Amino acid sequence: MTTAAERAELVDLIELDEAECLRLLAKCEIGRVVFTDAALPAAQPVTYLLDDEEIVFRTAGGSKLAAATRGAVVAFQVDQIDPGTRTGWTVLGVGEAYEVTVPERLAELAERMPAPWAPNRTAHTIAIPLQRLTGRRLVAVPATAWDD
Repeated sequence: MTTAAERAELVDLIELDEAECLRLLAKCEIGRVVFTDAALPAAQPVTYLLDDEEIVFRTAGGSKLAAATRGAVVAFQVDQIDPGTRTGWTVLGVGEAYEVTVPERLAELAERMPAPWAPNRTAHTIAIPLQRLTGRRLVAVPATAWDD
């Protein structure tokens, strides 16, 4: 028979399809942009919007994030993990970021974007087309599945 500590570790990792990854991305508004800063990996949290199959976020003028993401291949990650049960999910998208400059699209996005947590962080609107999208779900496995 398994102990409570062992039961906490009984999880299975399930690959998510693209539709489920997009559904999970659409229900959140905080994620992390992973980019290169001075040839080293860096990550910054952002408020974002899923617009079709693109992640869209705003950032300050002159910020490292704005400079590092325009035209660069970056990653975007969102997850929700319950440390107590060790269950949850994670989604990772990868794409070549670009700055949105078309006035009509900027106006339409501005109506739907979540409010930024930090003030004065709206000078640049950056989009990441999700050219590669993967996800995993950690699900609890009944303890009976592990008992002999």
